[in-house]
Amino acid sequence: MADGLIVVDVGNTSTAVGLWRGGKVTRVAHCDGAFAEARAAVERLAAVADALAYVSVVPKADAAWRAFAKARRLKLHAVSWRDFPLALDYPRPETIGADRLADAAGAVARYGAPVLVMDFGTALTAAIVTRDRVWRGGVIAPGFPLMRDYLFERTAKLPRMELGRGGVPKIGRSTEEAMRFGALVGYRGMVREIVATLRANFNEDFRLVATGGFARWALKGSGLDFTVDPTLTLYGTGLLAAGPLRGAPDAKTATKRTKKEVRT
Repeated sequence: MADGLIVVDVGNTSTAVGLWRGGKVTRVAHCDGAFAEARAAVERLAAVADALAYVSVVPKADAAWRAFAKARRLKLHAVSWRDFPLALDYPRPETIGADRLADAAGAVARYGAPVLVMDFGTALTAAIVTRDRVWRGGVIAPGFPLMRDYLFERTAKLPRMELGRGGVPKIGRSTEEAMRFGALVGYRGMVREIVATLRANFNEDFRLVATGGFARWALKGSGLDFTVDPTLTLYGTGLLAAGPLRGAPDAKTATKRTKKEVRT
């Protein structure tokens, strides 16, 4: 029976797809690129779905997704700020990235408020929802791919660093190790400073939640008290497309961990 919802997160360097049904996300696939690379994975889900919801930071890919949904007779829902059921304390909410709203919605539903959610992708983004369940804004900083590419493109001898593998060396004893030390240690310092500053600015002890392709690598062994939730953006996309945050837990009741939750 085709009653599922295909959920899609179109990023700058990769696309994640999954099947939302009954408040759960399954059959998740991660594909490099935008529509063309993800098409095969979405085709498989189209047989058991009657709708498609997506968040995207790649406007030029939108037409392909609309055409695909039309050709497969799938109801299309492009998630936007109008779907966000919590208050938005933001001057121009239409400028907020749909992926950031999906992250926040998913984090509040799964973990309660106050919550600070960070997405470790091409860019590092952060968003906060305070105890009164109001989205207050966020942070955007360069992500690991931007850091890596900038060093490679703007220097004569530095190589294109491999991302997502290897820990922090005691000291860099090769160019690769020196770059990995700088990336991981420097990044963790930036994350710590963002968390500390936001906690001080809002006088809130935010629950820390992380998602995105580089979250595990960035936070492993860091001692930072993050919960890593790999399906958070897809879950939030389905949640916003399906309707309001019904029964979302508050800070006191959101203490149970999911089986796949990873703490750093």
